[in-house]
Amino acid sequence: MLAKTTRINYLFDFYQSLLTPKQRSYMDMYFREDYSLGEISELLQVSRQAVYDNIRRTEKMLEAYETKLGLYDKFQKRTTILDRMDEAAQDSEMKALIHQLKELE
Repeated sequence: MLAKTTRINYLFDFYQSLLTPKQRSYMDMYFREDYSLGEISELLQVSRQAVYDNIRRTEKMLEAYETKLGLYDKFQKRTTILDRMDEAAQDSEMKALIHQLKELE
């Protein structure tokens, strides 16, 4: 469950600008602020089922964006390569450059 939540959070980071304000709000409250479905439904004055449906539909949209664009997959691959380069680097200047690249992520 934690792996799924982490993945959805990353996908949300990458693709949130493609979502509607309502979708962003639901996802932010549920995944980042850790509100329950009931709490979100009370705050937004909608049914718990409406909140659940919106979140599940948005998760599917995020996965579809990832399938088409692959930003998260590329991010993971870059991070892995940078970590391996950092471990292999002997030169302190090279380590500093790798650190700068990591900070850009």
